[in-house]
Amino acid sequence: MAFASRLASKSKQLCSSQVILQRQHAISVRFFANEAAPQALKGDEMLKNIFLDVKKKFETALGVLRKEKITIAPEDPAAVSQYANVMKTVREKADLFSESQRIAYTIETRTAGIPDARTYLLTLKEIRERGLIDEHGAEAMMMDALEKVEKEIKKPLMRNDKKGMALLTAEFDKINKKLGIRKEDLPKYEEQLELKIAKAQLEELKKDALEAMETQKKREEFKDEEMVEVKSLDVRNFL
Repeated sequence: MAFASRLASKSKQLCSSQVILQRQHAISVRFFANEAAPQALKGDEMLKNIFLDVKKKFETALGVLRKEKITIAPEDPAAVSQYANVMKTVREKADLFSESQRIAYTIETRTAGIPDARTYLLTLKEIRERGLIDEHGAEAMMMDALEKVEKEIKKPLMRNDKKGMALLTAEFDKINKKLGIRKEDLPKYEEQLELKIAKAQLEELKKDALEAMETQKKREEFKDEEMVEVKSLDVRNFL
């Protein structure tokens, strides 16, 4: 069927994009590591190793998707939860980052070497704007807290200023308390983020499947056939 290749393509994209991203992160981690650098590889050998690593992770991811049932029903919380669990299994078996891990790594690498608190917070804002929503206005509160601390110490706050950073941390603790954010609830927030991502990915899969079926229905030999419900499709048949 016409939609089969598009559906399979979308499923592969969801995995391969994470595989490639993880590989890029692995290279960067070695770069920043304190251990002795490994022996330099020739260009062709390095590319070969990268290709084999990506291929292995990709095949591992597809192996999971061929076994696990995915229901393309973003409107069904149970289907979203099941899809999120499948993708979690993919990440664990293929050694990929979760979204929260990817965000944490991005923050760590993007902010390394930033000397002052203001630039640090502005960089966090740039990272957040690439896909996350500040639902509670926390960024504005954090900048207000920084303004308060800098006014108190009468100079720009540097990240190596232990006393000044302690004052800022205390202000951030007040913000977290006001918003009802607790460190012990972080796993719950991470799970909620993964569910949001899972729903968004299922919505894309549903959209692509519907578009593919609509395109096929326009063909003469299929014009009298009724379109099946997307949620009845078994993705495993198209991988």
